Amino acid sequence: MREYLEPGRFIDSDHPALVEFAENTRGASRDPRQQAISLYLAVRDRIRYNPYVFSRDPESLKASQALLAGESYCVPKANLLAACARHCGIPARIGLADVRNHLATARLLELLRSEVFAMHGYTELYLDGRWVKATPAFNEALCRVFGVAPLEFDGLTDSVFHPFNQKGERYMEYLHDHGQFADVPEQLFFGHLASCYPHLFADGAPALMGDFQAEAGT
Repeated sequence: MREYLEPGRFIDSDHPALVEFAENTRGASRDPRQQAISLYLAVRDRIRYNPYVFSRDPESLKASQALLAGESYCVPKANLLAACARHCGIPARIGLADVRNHLATARLLELLRSEVFAMHGYTELYLDGRWVKATPAFNEALCRVFGVAPLEFDGLTDSVFHPFNQKGERYMEYLHDHGQFADVPEQLFFGHLASCYPHLFADGAPALMGDFQAEAGT
């Protein structure tokens, strides 16, 4: 379990700001599962979900970057939860999967040119002798806007995206799981994204995904 407890390049659990955040949000309980739940809620709701800050800069994947910015997309947020857990002595790793989003906004679909969200990030925590999935991407306020109940985590069962929203409409489905890793596999991560969204990686493409809309004048 050593590799799932030590700081990594992107799961930088030794960053001073991250250490402070983890200490302030782990709760008073000494039970690892209760601490994991407290950390999950803190990362889910205190770091706003914003897919438009995606960048080709590897440094943007760091857990500490998501924390310091106060917003990020699924992978850095998953890294942040993993980093906080590691600081608290809970083995943690990052998982990556391709998912289909049936209720994505028109703006996001236009930018991605696809309803498939490649390399969606989730966290796996080792609790009570088994790995449990946790998905802290969507903050509570955003879920309310989209009519989806915030995704809960009890430390006992896998917590992944709801298959349906509150109206019974299909929401998200997992298409392909790339596996779990001690840290983000940079080459695999960006290589797969470039194959799925070549326009985001073309020469002269804007640095941030959100800048595509501004460049188009819309």
